[in-house]
Amino acid sequence: MAIKPLSENSARTLCSETEKKGIQQRVLRWFEKNQRPLPWRQTRDPYAIWVSEVMLQQTQVATVVPYYQRFLKAFPTVKALAKTDLSKVLKVWEGLGYYGRARSLQRAAGVIVDHFGGRLPDNLEALQRLPGIGRYTAGAILSIAYNQKAPVLDGNVKRVLSRLFALSEDPNRSKSQDLFWDLAETLLPEGHASAFNQGLMELGATICTPKSPLCPQCPLNTYCKGNVSGNPENYPVKRARKAIPRRVALGAVIQENGRVLLRQRPTEGLLGGLWEFPNWTCQGKVGGRRELQNLLKARKDRGVQVGQYLGAFKQTFSHFKLTLHVYVCRISSGSIEGEWIPVKNLSSVPMSRLHRRIANRLLQGSAMERAG
Repeated sequence: MAIKPLSENSARTLCSETEKKGIQQRVLRWFEKNQRPLPWRQTRDPYAIWVSEVMLQQTQVATVVPYYQRFLKAFPTVKALAKTDLSKVLKVWEGLGYYGRARSLQRAAGVIVDHFGGRLPDNLEALQRLPGIGRYTAGAILSIAYNQKAPVLDGNVKRVLSRLFALSEDPNRSKSQDLFWDLAETLLPEGHASAFNQGLMELGATICTPKSPLCPQCPLNTYCKGNVSGNPENYPVKRARKAIPRRVALGAVIQENGRVLLRQRPTEGLLGGLWEFPNWTCQGKVGGRRELQNLLKARKDRGVQVGQYLGAFKQTFSHFKLTLHVYVCRISSGSIEGEWIPVKNLSSVPMSRLHRRIANRLLQGSAMERAG
């Protein structure tokens, strides 16, 4: 079937009223019988649903479940989250990544307590004014918690719609957004927005997967133009991926009397608010003892003496890959900026995955010394 240029398409031309009703009925019936028993589906509490949707951004369901349960146990209400110290929030979030989500959750909780009596607002405009809540998250809260007719458009829904209508444009490009949102809204059945939106997302997560979709098991296979074409994996159209740059850095585990020096990152930006061992990005690709000593001499930390090599610690971020070469160091003179933390207390400090691995290495060494 020939597809019109995107500019000539609209939700109405792509989907007739008969097709729309058929799609709605099949998704609702399928979801009722096949939905996974996920913990956030056992509640209609807008706060709990908000937390789950934020955690599920860029993170797999299996990873989110234990974090979601721990987070709600630690902060069972919006008020509890709003009055908690950021470090405690980040500690509970530790390992889930994309820490800006946690910071935005707490900031938004403060606004909700101060201006909405501790309850999430039930209208799109007010929700989208809250930190960290965009159109998708607002739509998920409104439809799932309040059953309002609000569309959602996450990666799973984009994939389902792309294949269902064999759309020939990348759904992540700005010029395609209006059509995809229009489709998502047009398909919503009156009175069943919660189940339908969750059904579309569930289809994308379990049946209409990025690779090897289970088309024979899909309730929409007879409607799906991507399936009829015989090449559903051609949709959605994918952008060419750019090579991820690699960075090299040097880290110092500065020890003194059973303590180590840590520094807290600025609240905003990458890994904001987390604690870490002092580290510096290298200009080249070499990260050795001499480079670290020279770097320290050029800074205020010239009283630090570089010792043995602890190892190379690696982590992949969304936009780069990092290798951190870490050395055990000591202070020979003067003072140094940072906070001294007893090694035995390192497990209570919120850190990124990479720095947590360094801390665990130190804790293991400390435990071996005590055992010896």
